[in-house]
Amino acid sequence: MKVKVKKQNEDGIVRLESSGSLKEILINEDFLNPNDESIAICFRGKNSSGMIELAPKEFEILAKEIEKKKHLFKEFKVMKFKK
Repeated sequence: MKVKVKKQNEDGIVRLESSGSLKEILINEDFLNPNDESIAICFRGKNSSGMIELAPKEFEILAKEIEKKKHLFKEFKVMKFKK
């Protein structure tokens, strides 16, 4: 997995690029505040680690776009686990 970030600061634009492997996907449910739910993709590299948090709507958009284009991948497996 590669992460590329571009950030504005007082010196100008700073670009950061890192790579790592996907470690965990967390689903944060909040029963009292359903609007505060999030999906976090956790990764860890040699010199970096982090989380990418998505709101449920953002995740749905991402999932729809991947579904449309998954035929372009050579080998693609969908893994489903029983609860």
